[in-house]
Amino acid sequence: MMFRDIEAVFFDLDGTLVDSVPDIANVVDLLLDELGLPRRGEARVRTWVGNGSDVLLRRALTDSMDAAADPALLEQARPRYRRLYAANVCLHSRLYPGVHEGLAELAARGLPLACVTNKPAELAGPLLERIGIGAYFATLVGGECAPAAKPAPDALLLAAERLGLDVTRALMVGDSMNDVGAARNAGCPVACVPYGYNHGHDIRDAAPDVVVETLAELPALIARR
Repeated sequence: MMFRDIEAVFFDLDGTLVDSVPDIANVVDLLLDELGLPRRGEARVRTWVGNGSDVLLRRALTDSMDAAADPALLEQARPRYRRLYAANVCLHSRLYPGVHEGLAELAARGLPLACVTNKPAELAGPLLERIGIGAYFATLVGGECAPAAKPAPDALLLAAERLGLDVTRALMVGDSMNDVGAARNAGCPVACVPYGYNHGHDIRDAAPDVVVETLAELPALIARR
């Protein structure tokens, strides 16, 4: 597989660039402590991330993938979660192997990079900076920046608009069915990593254009302009 005519690369954040679950799980349990609910633990939280903070909170409050949370409790949990996460955004999160190498090579080629995530931008931005990769990204599109979160195409379309290019000339890189769906809905190619947060499913089942073991392999698959 060789991607041609690529003018920018869009990256998902959690599960693609950063293993952020240790911090997310810690914040979820701190939140549940405040609300007088049982802690859920990292193993449970790891199966819940990837669909944005509101879905994560609903799952944490109900200890279920699909149950509906009490609206009043969810409203109470939102600001507390953001406050707690802002104070604990990068204590235990780690870059996946190959991330620095892949980003550095793409940046050296002059390809603009965007981070397109369902995480709120006010939390994603500090995480990118504190973990040491914020400078690579020309723009950050968080979950609240577009009308609908991935797998809707809105966030990818917004990133392309900000960079002044046709979204079909961007390569989306992610770890989940949401990333593949967003790319397909936007009409752009998609590469995936196999190690992220995809609710226990093999990402190959979502039929991305290619799966790379680490992001260090990605630049070799993008033809030079």
